[in-house]
Order: sequence, then C-alpha cells, then structure tokens
Amino acid sequence: MNFELTEIQKQIQQTFKDFTNRKVVPEAKAIDENRRFPLKLFKEVGELGFFGMRYPESVGGSGVDVVSYCLAVIELSRGSLSLAVSCTMQSLMATYFLNRLGDAEIKTYFDEALLGNKIGGICMTEPNAGSDLFGIQTKAEVLHDGFILCGQKTWVTSAPVADFFTVLAKTDKTEGLSIFFVPAKIQGVNIGKSIEKLGVRGSITSEVYFDQVKLPTNYLLGNLGDGSKYLFEILAEIRIMTAALSIGVATAAFEDSLKYALERKQFGKVIYNFQAVKMKFAEMKVQLDTARFYTLYAASLSDQNLPRHQASMIAKLYASESANNICDQASRILASYGFAEEYPLQRYLRDARFTLIGGGTSEILKLNIAKELEIERNNKI
Repeated sequence: MNFELTEIQKQIQQTFKDFTNRKVVPEAKAIDENRRFPLKLFKEVGELGFFGMRYPESVGGSGVDVVSYCLAVIELSRGSLSLAVSCTMQSLMATYFLNRLGDAEIKTYFDEALLGNKIGGICMTEPNAGSDLFGIQTKAEVLHDGFILCGQKTWVTSAPVADFFTVLAKTDKTEGLSIFFVPAKIQGVNIGKSIEKLGVRGSITSEVYFDQVKLPTNYLLGNLGDGSKYLFEILAEIRIMTAALSIGVATAAFEDSLKYALERKQFGKVIYNFQAVKMKFAEMKVQLDTARFYTLYAASLSDQNLPRHQASMIAKLYASESANNICDQASRILASYGFAEEYPLQRYLRDARFTLIGGGTSEILKLNIAKELEIERNNKI
C-alpha cells in the first residue's frame, strides 16, 4: 500500500490548498456565524472544476481519480466544513443519478450543476426513516403518463437554495425504492422549516414537502424499485468522501493547536514542552495520519475497481471518530481559549459532530462491519 502521490495529484492538492488559504479560511468564521449558504465561494469552487472531478470528460467533467478527489475534499474541509459539505453534496449525491440515469432534458440540469449554476439536493431521510431507508413513507403513485409524488423529507442539504432534487420514494407497483428527479419550482414542492444545527451552519438544511407533485414519466431515474441498487453504486464513495471531510476538519484543529502550543508560555516555557501536551500531540498525529492513510487506501481500491465496501466503512468510522477526538484534544490544549468564539477551535469541535452522522452512524457501521466479518468467517468454513 504505497501512497506516493503522482505529480497530477500533488498539483490538484496544491490548487485546492492555495484556494482554501486565500479564499475559504478568511470567510470561514462568517460562513458559520451568518448561517447562510456561501454562494459566492460555492460558485468559485465550481469554477475550479470541483463539481465535475468525478465525472468523465465526455460529459463535461475532468474524470480524476478518487484519491485526487479526496485530496481536494480534505483541503476544502480544512478551511470550512460548511462549504465542503455543500460542495461534496453537489459533486456526488445530488448529481450522480442525473448523469447515470437521466435523459437529455434532465442532463441540462446536470450540465449547469457541474458549473455551479444550478444547485441540487438529495431527499432520502424522513422523520421516521434515517438509517432505515426501507422505512421511507414517501410514495409515488404510478399513472399511465407519469407519477404523483407525496411525502415529507427532512435533513435535506442545500434545500432552501436548491434548483432540483433527487428523491427516494416507494411506489404502488414495487416493494423497492425508486429515484425521481424533481425540479424545485414545480407545483407541489414546498420548502419547510430550516433546521438550526450545532455545526456546519453554513450548509443550510431544511424539510421538503411533496404535495401531489405531478411528474412526467421521464422523471423516474432508472427502473422502478431499483433505487437501492443505484444508491449502493456510490455508497462506498460517499463513505470515503465523509472520511476525507473528517480528515480536513481534524487537520485544521491539529495545526491550529500545534501553532498555539508552540507559542503559548506557562511557568516560563512554551506549553508544547510539557510532557502531557507532547503526548496529546503524539496521539493526535497517530490518529490523523492513520485516518488519512486508510482513507486514501480505500480511495485507491475504488480507483482500481476493487472490492472497497468494507474498507470504506472502516475509513469512515475511524476517520470520523478520530476527528472528533482530535478536535476535543486540540480544544483542551487551548483550554479557555478553546471555549472562546474568538478562536476557531470551538467551530471545529462543533462541525466535527456532523462527520459522525453523514455516510452512516458509527453504530450502524460497526454492525455492518461485524456482519461482514461473520459472512467472511462462514465462507471460510
């Protein structure tokens, strides 16, 4: 498992590192405090080609590998997890199904989304269906000339500013889930209350209601009942991406606290020279590098089209838990300043909680990893 980056990967990493330092870091505090979608920066990220990184050149993307994509995600989330979450949603879940399954009409939305001119959202979670997607109650009645969509979704990222949604729903014709394309301005689509969050406040989130929404036949993405299969196609990449988001915010916390520890003096010497503080940094370094190493390993499996389902779960679980521990330890190093809004440590600490949820909770991932171990064991017997 050798992760010596290629020259192209290094160039991509440096491009997003420079952009983050120049544009994102200076705006990160305001993005969090204003609780507004960072539209200007979002469009600038689009101009960098981020939204098309995971799509081939034939459809307007750049077709870079998953490792390169993760490097870009790490840099963006190092600057602002709010911005990074909004951008990764756009670059993967909100647009994947349009490109994979949409017709010419729907792909006009996809083309504009790659440029950042249209914003997409994915509607999966419901008040009574989170980890249990098969508990979804949103229904699409099948008609001879289309569908009637009814239901409620919650925790929809970018919903208040979205131009279109991809919606998971059940139908009266199949037991499985189906995926539908829904323009935000179509009659019957109503944006509900915004959800005020502890962290990633600039990644605005709200409820969405579908009240007798009439959809034409071509707004069904793929086949009836195959929604879960299509979602599974990108599930590993979603988890790898979430691991990269975790590494970014953890990197910011690590670097800020290290800078502070090398400058802050107590009892006549910088606090980094105290053994207890050094041990904290050693532990954080181990966790950060291990998370980064394993996430890039999982990304490389994806690039080689090798089995990566279990590796993606391990990467996401370890990286997100490590990020939260690193942010906590970094905050302790700053002591009272880690509790002050003047310093960004309190933002990192709040934002990192998101990574424990997105891409599957730690508890669900542990159960799934254990289930795979059982299957592997039974196959060897």
